[in-house]
Amino acid sequence: MAPPRSDAQRVLVSTVGRLMDAFGPEYWRDLDAREAYPEAFVSGFEDQGFGALPLPEAYGGAGGTLTDACLVLEEIHARGGNAQPFHGQYYLSFLLARFASEALRRAYLPALARGELRMQSFALTEPDAGSDLTRITTTAERTGEGYRVRGRKVFISRVEQSDLLVLVARTATPAAGARPTEGLTLFLVDLREAKGIEWTRIRTMFNSQTYELFLNDVDVPTGNVIGEEGRGFDHLLHVLNPERILIASECIGDARWFIDRSAEYAKRRVVFGRPIGSNQGIQFPLADAYARLVAADLVRWDAARLYESDAGPREVGAAANLAKYLASECSWRAANVAMDVHGGYGMARDMDIERKMRETRLYQVAPISNNLVLAHVAHHVLGLPRSY
Repeated sequence: MAPPRSDAQRVLVSTVGRLMDAFGPEYWRDLDAREAYPEAFVSGFEDQGFGALPLPEAYGGAGGTLTDACLVLEEIHARGGNAQPFHGQYYLSFLLARFASEALRRAYLPALARGELRMQSFALTEPDAGSDLTRITTTAERTGEGYRVRGRKVFISRVEQSDLLVLVARTATPAAGARPTEGLTLFLVDLREAKGIEWTRIRTMFNSQTYELFLNDVDVPTGNVIGEEGRGFDHLLHVLNPERILIASECIGDARWFIDRSAEYAKRRVVFGRPIGSNQGIQFPLADAYARLVAADLVRWDAARLYESDAGPREVGAAANLAKYLASECSWRAANVAMDVHGGYGMARDMDIERKMRETRLYQVAPISNNLVLAHVAHHVLGLPRSY
């Protein structure tokens, strides 16, 4: 399904598989029960350079492409794991490599490449501003030496596990007639030094380190602005598009896991004297899930190709959103098929179906709801009147 892989990419995928042998079902099951961060998994992959995969070689990184990152995240999920910590660091690495000043890159990228720092947290969403970025109320006010940030963020991942946080705040109110997205600015916040940040963990339906943040007069140096002040929305497109493509890759990995597990189980499970896989009631849903997987996979790779060819953000956005939509719908359908194939055993925690099902459900609503993806396609691809 994937485009031809280079020798280096084949080694990359096989290395992921070898590393995942040390993190089998029992490992993820235990983390889920304790709601714990996968520290051993993250450290193990960092030791092999995976944290530095998308960072430029000039700063000690591997210079990996979005395709490389997709292959890694897909394989982790296809092996029964959850790659969220690296998902966050990867798309934020693309952002810094593209828009951060040279001074900011030199200050942080080499340490990130060496695994001395982690950058897995992105503070965008607010209680009254989820997908509607124009309603962001977190402000960054100019001071003598930088900016003072005040506001509140919600559903922000891995704050306690990160050293660096990318933050979106409003530095100006759009002028009359200007785009409502103008005036947004991106900041790199060093959590080791920042004062005035408080957080509360939000417990979710699966094991996720998710927080609500309270930003109480947080001082950020002028040099920590990412890109241009007030043009944060334009820069965000170069975060949100690869993020959706990476999410699609994780969903494709999940779908592979559900389908492979179910097909093997259907061959072994005997009811009424024959394998249940001989029944069309089992065959058809699995074949349907596989067909949808093939389609989602092709769209994912097309989106990655557009991003890597530096196509316009709107063209990339249409493909990236479609990839995320199709892959997340596919993984959720495959999860339900897996539950049906396994019957009562699917409910048993030791089978891992219910855990992976809870995990993959997230991607229908995050980082963007699938209904909003459909609205995006309707408005920007089909040219239909806006519904909001």
